[in-house]
Amino acid sequence: MKDSARSLFLDANDVARLVAAIGAQAAIVQMAEQVRQDFLRWHAFDKSARLASHSARGVIELMPVSDGIQYAFKYVNGHPRNAQHGMPTVMACGLLAEVETGFPLMLADLTLATALRTAATSALAARAMARPGAHSMALIGNGAQAEFQVLAFHAMLGVREIVAYDIDPAATARLMRNLSGVPGLVIRPAASTEAALAGADIVSTVTADKTRATILTPAMVRPGMHLNAVGGDCPGKTELHPDILRHARIVVEYEPQTRIEGEIQQLAAESPVTELWQVLAGHAPGRATAEEVTVFDSVGFALEDYAALRWLYAAAHAHRVGRAVELVAMPPDPRNLYGWMMAQADGQAGLAPPRHVAVA
Repeated sequence: MKDSARSLFLDANDVARLVAAIGAQAAIVQMAEQVRQDFLRWHAFDKSARLASHSARGVIELMPVSDGIQYAFKYVNGHPRNAQHGMPTVMACGLLAEVETGFPLMLADLTLATALRTAATSALAARAMARPGAHSMALIGNGAQAEFQVLAFHAMLGVREIVAYDIDPAATARLMRNLSGVPGLVIRPAASTEAALAGADIVSTVTADKTRATILTPAMVRPGMHLNAVGGDCPGKTELHPDILRHARIVVEYEPQTRIEGEIQQLAAESPVTELWQVLAGHAPGRATAEEVTVFDSVGFALEDYAALRWLYAAAHAHRVGRAVELVAMPPDPRNLYGWMMAQADGQAGLAPPRHVAVA
């Protein structure tokens, strides 16, 4: 039996306080290093494409992974229309458990951590794929992921100039306001996608609509650009014209999943791609020439969430954030679950009856 019989619980406020205490940029850099270390252990993991439940409004997904010592999964949704109702388009929670006993070590909100790990992985890939000295980035789509992308590329690649475009000018204004105090960073608004890309070394596309959009066309892409395609992350949802992909070096997280969900769903099944772990391990180049166009086709993979959960678990203990909860039943006699239940009932004689909540 576990000594404490308790799991660590981090709610959304706990995670926000933890990241704010560490600093968003520092947290992204630390998480990127955790992601890098875990990707370098690629063959240690039991991997699978995530299990997705699609609807007309969005998708709900489960993302499991294990290295035989710890097991992790994330529950996450993607509902682009939520923004119209004042709700996040992406919400997530996750669990980290020990494989030996199955005991859940931690249950945590992963909404913020998902934003951090997505940006961290984007910058980690770009560090290996973008041309050396890249200092300017076009950011297309200025929603909830925007600030994290900017902070990641600023901290990890030294990107100093961001040209931002969103169909909603208020989103770009919010981005500029939120990051106005970051030293050495300049953010300028653009009137169109084409204007944003002019002069950019790196392009991040982070749009939300669940549709086969064409955010970038071949005419917009110059030799040597690195494209960080983040928004296309489920079947029928893309951002890049397929001709861009046909003439680019493409790196993905986990090929079986990206073939279903990523930009490469538009290509033939035999089209060549490289997995990110191969680039990070030095088994394959991130780019071959200065003129080559490179694409990181990012859909998000469970191994990144495993890294995020491990980082959260260590950081929460170091900063004494969160609380211990009895997430699972631990009766003194594991075979007498019923007797334990009745003992709990006897100790709660004054317990109020269950409160039923009506859901509209």
